[in-house]
Amino acid sequence: MATSGSADFNLNMSDAIEEAFERCGLEFRTGYDAATARRSLNLLFAEWANRGLNLWTVEEKTLNFARLSSSSAISTYPIGTITLVVAASANFSVGESISGGTSAAVASVITKPTATSLTITVPVGIFVATEVITGATSAAATTVTSAASLADTQSTVDVLEAVIRRSGTDIGVTRIGRQDYLSIPDKTTQGRPTQFFVDRQITPTITVWPAPENSTDQLIYYRIRRIEDVDASTNDADVPFRFLPCLVAGLSYYLSVKRAPDRIGVLKDIYEEEFYRAASEDGERVPLRLVPSYSSLSVT
Repeated sequence: MATSGSADFNLNMSDAIEEAFERCGLEFRTGYDAATARRSLNLLFAEWANRGLNLWTVEEKTLNFARLSSSSAISTYPIGTITLVVAASANFSVGESISGGTSAAVASVITKPTATSLTITVPVGIFVATEVITGATSAAATTVTSAASLADTQSTVDVLEAVIRRSGTDIGVTRIGRQDYLSIPDKTTQGRPTQFFVDRQITPTITVWPAPENSTDQLIYYRIRRIEDVDASTNDADVPFRFLPCLVAGLSYYLSVKRAPDRIGVLKDIYEEEFYRAASEDGERVPLRLVPSYSSLSVT
């Protein structure tokens, strides 16, 4: 007999939900069945974020430092990108503060990626569509086309590691905790950043120290993002195929808590076993991690 010649098996959420109901000894029938299962799946994905690293959710991000002048270097940035769509961005200055005429929201300009957009720091307040924003230094003014979305930044779970890229050379930086950052006596000191602090709020930020001494250095970092939500039963899961058995086992267990309490014990055991196997496989196959020493490396 011939093999299929294909290796693209996947489960959309309708298939996964049906399989999970069957494991609970139930039939998947109604729209409410689908809704309660999708809710359980999204809770399951939140639980996975608390269990540790999921390699497929790691992504590389590049942060451009913003500096209006030697006395106004920005040291705190969103993890991810916050884009404000405007009528015209050309006359604003990178590093300057902007404010909303209606909302009174305030933020600083990080980059001007297009003629009609600004990337900004985490705003204090919420910019609203149709209001006029004004630059504190340039006095430029324009109308907001659509409110800034915090979704990309708020999808961050954590930052793994980071480097400073200067003139094509990557230089390691050290992550410090809240107490360590608080203990730095002069947070406005400028230089090549050597440390970073991640503030894991609902809208997380990353703060570098010393504050950037130029606007040409970049922070290259790896972040863990959230697994994408299941919004419809026709969605595919934002997980690799090797996690599909774990996904179905986890959903079965979650549904049993609500619908099949007599099967909670056995389905929980199956789920934990499947998660252990999947998580054990979800690792980097390196026998030894080597970290270069930068003590003899001079970068100007």
